[in-house]
Amino acid sequence: MKRHRHLLVGATTALFACVALGTSPAMATACTNLRSLQFQHTVINSADDNTTGTFVPPGGSAITGLPAFCRVTATLIPSSDSAIKIEVWLPETKWNGRFLGTGGGGFQGLITYNELAIGIQAGFASTNSDLGTGSSGCNPLFCGSAGNMGNQLAAEFGDPTAPSTGLFGHPERIKDFGYRAIHLMTERGKEIASAFYGHRSQRAYFAGCSTGGQNALMEAQRFPNDYDGILAGAPAFNRTHLHMAGLYGWQNAHASPGRLIQPGQMTLINQAVLKQCVGQDGGAKTDQFLTDPRDCHFDPKVLLCTGGNAPPACLTSDQVTTMQRYYAGTLDPVNGQLVNPGSERGNETDDILALGLAFQEQLPEPAFDGLFYWVFGPSFGYPGSTTNFANFDFHRDIDKVDDQLAAVLNATSTDLGDFRAHGGKLLMYHGWADPLIPSQSSINYFLALVGNEGPGSQQGAQPVGFFGGNPALQRTQSYARLFMVPGMYHCSGGPGPNSFDALMPLVKWVEGGTAPETILATKYVADTPPAVQMTRPLCVFPKVAKYNGSGDTNNAANFTCVADETDFNQKPAPKYGP
Repeated sequence: MKRHRHLLVGATTALFACVALGTSPAMATACTNLRSLQFQHTVINSADDNTTGTFVPPGGSAITGLPAFCRVTATLIPSSDSAIKIEVWLPETKWNGRFLGTGGGGFQGLITYNELAIGIQAGFASTNSDLGTGSSGCNPLFCGSAGNMGNQLAAEFGDPTAPSTGLFGHPERIKDFGYRAIHLMTERGKEIASAFYGHRSQRAYFAGCSTGGQNALMEAQRFPNDYDGILAGAPAFNRTHLHMAGLYGWQNAHASPGRLIQPGQMTLINQAVLKQCVGQDGGAKTDQFLTDPRDCHFDPKVLLCTGGNAPPACLTSDQVTTMQRYYAGTLDPVNGQLVNPGSERGNETDDILALGLAFQEQLPEPAFDGLFYWVFGPSFGYPGSTTNFANFDFHRDIDKVDDQLAAVLNATSTDLGDFRAHGGKLLMYHGWADPLIPSQSSINYFLALVGNEGPGSQQGAQPVGFFGGNPALQRTQSYARLFMVPGMYHCSGGPGPNSFDALMPLVKWVEGGTAPETILATKYVADTPPAVQMTRPLCVFPKVAKYNGSGDTNNAANFTCVADETDFNQKPAPKYGP
């Protein structure tokens, strides 16, 4: 499966590298007997053994190296308009006694089979859901008419010919997508596993990135007893404002033909960023990525064309404006309030599959704008309509979207008291070079958790005394920890060390009480194992990895996690935060 196709649907391959396995006792019932299970609002569609070692997903490539497992498919119907598809895969010989819920990406709409496969390979009873959007006539990637483009993105992400209206007029399905599908998947998945094995799972974990990260935080906030440990990567938790940022970015680049960044120029900008800032924020001077981009104050104006120079070797004044707004974030043009943080320096790439500005520029309308169709209806796709993707008013129209969707879609509550009381542990991670979901958003969420424990951050900066025995930070880190990943794109990929196992540290934290201080990350040559290009420690936020001054800069052993100076973090206005 192609790299970014995989990351959009969960991106947990790097996270399940090694979990201690145990041999389960004999199953309490035959797999096929699970077909007769009866649960409220649930139809068991199938229950079959798979002992071939291979599974071929619908329309996909074969997944190999699988243990024998029982595959259960079901449809959940919590409302008359719901049709949530789930699958539960149950290892038949080496169950480790744990249950694993997994997330998805984009608007989902399909089962993420790679997540299920990785789960059972690590010994978990695993489950995944299409979030109830699979029968909505909604393209899983776009859920908007941008899906009708006929270029390589269509080939990468599947058939893009579905209707553009998505979930307009289907409020119950929006609830399913927002929070209900994952919770019900979890409840039914646990019950199915219990029936198969004859006893309950000893521990339950959830892992997801992107939309899966939103699923993760929604579980911690709304259903704190569902999971003992939650792994949330690059979470799309501030859903409505994140999609507004995508809309804003598209409008920014398409404001006039001269505003578009030409092919190759994002690489030009990235090289200029690294030349100015690399090695100033920890890391090493030989890095091709930034360790903490907030220390970089690169202004694209330094690339302004002068004399006889011309694009693509430099930027026009219009292109400088595009990039300045790219970094500045989504702003209300009337009052100047920040709606969503901007992109960090160092994430510039010409790779459209990284889902950044180069990606948006390819589209006739913004990617992921289906959310606005849910509010404004099919007319949102027509430029002549009162409100559409080209004239969306970032002062007047935001409230209408939030009034209809924020309470259902946004996982923005920072009250995790019940999850904490349950003994739950939350481990978050986010790539510093994420071109799709601004990396600062995860920091804002974590800082809000710290703020609940004591004096909060001011103007988006870490609180005074954030290091060196800060009680509020220590109390927060007793149940929630954040790891920022230098040079990683959205959930995976990128020039930095982007392959790591974050699930095993979470398991050890939950079951052994050992909280992770560092996680070892690897950069493989061409992002393909086994040839290793470099290793680097990921440090528990707010620490950063600093080169010791001697030894191979490609060896993690020559770096130490140290306290960083106080850094400013773009923070949305309170009504749009955290």
